[in-house]
Amino acid sequence: MPDTQPLIQPDRGQEAISIHLVNRDGYPEWLKSLSASQRASLAAQKFDGSGYQVGIVPDGDSWFAVGGVANPDDLSSWCLAKLAESLPEGTYRRAEGEPGPALHGWQTAQYVFDRYKKPERPVGPRVLLTKDVKAIDGAIAEAKAVGLVRDLVNTPAEDMGPAALEAECETLAKTYSAKLSVTKGDTLEQEYPMVHAVGRAATRHHAPRIMHLTWGKESNPVLAIVGKGVCFDSGGLDVKSAAGMKLMKKDMGGAAHAIALAGLVMGAGLPVRLHLLVPAVENAISSNSFRPGDVLKTRKGLTVEIGNTDAEGRLILGDALQRASEEDPDLILDFATLTGAARVALGPDYPALMTREDSTADALIAAGRGCDDEPWRLPLPEAYKEWLASDIADTNNAHGNAFAGASVAGLFLDKFVGEGIDWAHFDTFAWRPTAKPGRPRGGDAYGLRASWHMLKARYGGA
Repeated sequence: MPDTQPLIQPDRGQEAISIHLVNRDGYPEWLKSLSASQRASLAAQKFDGSGYQVGIVPDGDSWFAVGGVANPDDLSSWCLAKLAESLPEGTYRRAEGEPGPALHGWQTAQYVFDRYKKPERPVGPRVLLTKDVKAIDGAIAEAKAVGLVRDLVNTPAEDMGPAALEAECETLAKTYSAKLSVTKGDTLEQEYPMVHAVGRAATRHHAPRIMHLTWGKESNPVLAIVGKGVCFDSGGLDVKSAAGMKLMKKDMGGAAHAIALAGLVMGAGLPVRLHLLVPAVENAISSNSFRPGDVLKTRKGLTVEIGNTDAEGRLILGDALQRASEEDPDLILDFATLTGAARVALGPDYPALMTREDSTADALIAAGRGCDDEPWRLPLPEAYKEWLASDIADTNNAHGNAFAGASVAGLFLDKFVGEGIDWAHFDTFAWRPTAKPGRPRGGDAYGLRASWHMLKARYGGA
């Protein structure tokens, strides 16, 4: 999204092109207010009020736009997104009311990832006016957070390795006067042994590390945010297929979500003591790769038999969740592109949510439903814990059947979260395989806005 100027601005009566919103049911009546030539223009464009349609209507020496939505009286985040994608550069206002939640999609629709390829026909910003001035800063912050997730996930692994994730955390710390510590090398092996084991095969060029950012008053309730930062996943010695490896630049999508959410928390001055933990590795193949059958030590003291080196994300999260638990947090949120099983169950649009507390799940689902970012809860069944049993270690990292893969991965993580701690785990795709209005193909945020709206409700404002 362009940084040169906000894409939503206060409506102070300045000149702007009008946008009318209609649906199919109300369109025939609304059409009666137009002239014959205007009706003919819309007919020629085959406009009938269907969702995401865009029409241009001549009006003397000027023109106005019309967009099809499901319900003009109850807008979603995406109701104006197709208009933002399709209309020319300029300033716009909704003719019959405020944009409301559609402020979000208006901005995200204009996102372009142009780090490596510039658009052939760049379009200038489309600015939307609103009289709800209080909503502007928050809407801009949310859209920027989504844009950050997209940028980080879209960037190939050579340019978005562990060092690049560290640089993102450094930028965050400088922006909000937070404290950042980075653990790597021999100290990483001693203090976060699973993070080191997963990443040690890439030590020469993309050395593993864990970033730990702290911010806020120590007297405030502790909020820990953890993000899986596997910057590329070959599968390790249990190597992925070529097709399975193709999108693995996105395997640090959990870290991208965590970094973006931490920025929202600090930017809004939420009254919490924030701990952001980002373990960052590349799961590479080398002579010193960790192996199937190895037994790893952990920060918690448990031993883990490796049933599959491609189940590496849960390993690095285990050490990070243990470190987060040491702060006696009020809440831990973690984000990870953890299992293909979650995508088989829910598809790309719904992040799988697992929690210990029903009330936390309910709050996250309600918050997500309210901002068009709804997660879907999956269980953490006690009966499936036995599938992680090992003959030679405290636990295995993978189970030997094809059942309930997302939930079993969640059960593994649960072993590393302190007893009695409120914890929510998002198994998110971080990728949009097919474009939708406001949501281009490529890296994307799922569960980010749900988490942010829940946190605002839980902890209040600045």
